[in-house]
Amino acid sequence: MKGRDMLLGLCAALLLALLISPFASPWPDGLEKVAGDKGFLQKGEGKPVLAAPIPDYAWPGIRREGVATAVAGVAGTLIVFAVSWGVAFLLRKTTPPGCADCRQ
Repeated sequence: MKGRDMLLGLCAALLLALLISPFASPWPDGLEKVAGDKGFLQKGEGKPVLAAPIPDYAWPGIRREGVATAVAGVAGTLIVFAVSWGVAFLLRKTTPPGCADCRQ
């Protein structure tokens, strides 16, 4: 994939995260709703092994909920992109020395 295409995809994802995430539903998702209806929601509410970096999809310290959600969406998008790019970089195939035009 070309760097330009990756940059365009990242910009599109960031734009969506910034503009669409403030409109996310405040209601529980399907799994959480069923767990609440069936009475076992509290079983999953124990102390977490790791603390969430962006709890409840809202950036801590920002009072306006829509802005906090948008910032969290942008931060999450950048984190996922960076981790994915890093994994792809580590798993890339390298060309053998002296074989710049070889295709394997």
